[in-house]
Amino acid sequence: MKLIKRKWTADEAEEWTKEDLFACILSSLVYITIIIGTALSFLLIWTGFIILAIGIVLAFLMFFIIDPKLKTMSEEYEKKQKSYLENLEKLERWE
Repeated sequence: MKLIKRKWTADEAEEWTKEDLFACILSSLVYITIIIGTALSFLLIWTGFIILAIGIVLAFLMFFIIDPKLKTMSEEYEKKQKSYLENLEKLERWE
């Protein structure tokens, strides 16, 4: 069993999954660590640089986890939007 799913279908991407939970938790941690790390780094406190680096790593981890799901959802939305615009264009032309 994989901890993080990387391949999604459009229907699966719409559902709330553990990947979404991981991304929510990580986004909070990223926000906190980057804010604290930046503040301490401006004060030239060496732990601030470490906390900032941890925040950056967590941001990349969050992106790694949620990006495949967001891409799938975006592609599905683009297909629906294209279909809608084509139908709208037909209606405007009275076809």
